[in-house]
Amino acid sequence: MARRATPEVNAGSMADIAFLLLIFFLVTTTIEKDSGIGRQLPPKEPPTDEQVKIKEKNLFIVNVNREDQLLVEQNLMDLKDLRQAAIEFLDNGGAPAGSPEYCDYCKGSRNPESSDNPDKAVISVQNDRLTSYKMYIAVQNELVAAYNYLRDRESQRLYGWKFTEMTKNLNEGKIKGEVAKEQLQEKLQTIQKLFPQKLSEAEPKKSGS
Repeated sequence: MARRATPEVNAGSMADIAFLLLIFFLVTTTIEKDSGIGRQLPPKEPPTDEQVKIKEKNLFIVNVNREDQLLVEQNLMDLKDLRQAAIEFLDNGGAPAGSPEYCDYCKGSRNPESSDNPDKAVISVQNDRLTSYKMYIAVQNELVAAYNYLRDRESQRLYGWKFTEMTKNLNEGKIKGEVAKEQLQEKLQTIQKLFPQKLSEAEPKKSGS
């Protein structure tokens, strides 16, 4: 009996198909960008013998240890409570009425033992060298969210538009016209002056110290 010939697979177009698939995936695949923490370094200033003194009540100290535990103002605190604690500190308005430091737009408890006004309030964060990156980012997010909450509140009161929404629209190029952009930037700067973001990062502690 005659042996049948094995049919051959035509592989002549396989290279073309593979090339087309490669182009398809290159065109349709989206590459996510790594998002970082926006921080602007202060401008370099000439050395001076004068030291900047910050009242203890105007300093909100946040410590994170090697076990990712939060110690806020020398008290243990859950991460979920950090944002509200920061808001209460920044919005306290503890300076007495009639003084140059009095905050007429603050809605806090006006505790004289807490921050005088948002311009004087400084949040200091110190991590342990073994603090996890996840916890570090989470703490930063909660503190920035506290500033954004207060800025949104004042922006809504003054302009009927949230600060975060204005910033997003400006960054995404949704604001058309140079005049409109300049006006929006002036509004953003006004809100930033009401609640300036003063986040200070201290030198990380060595583990066990």
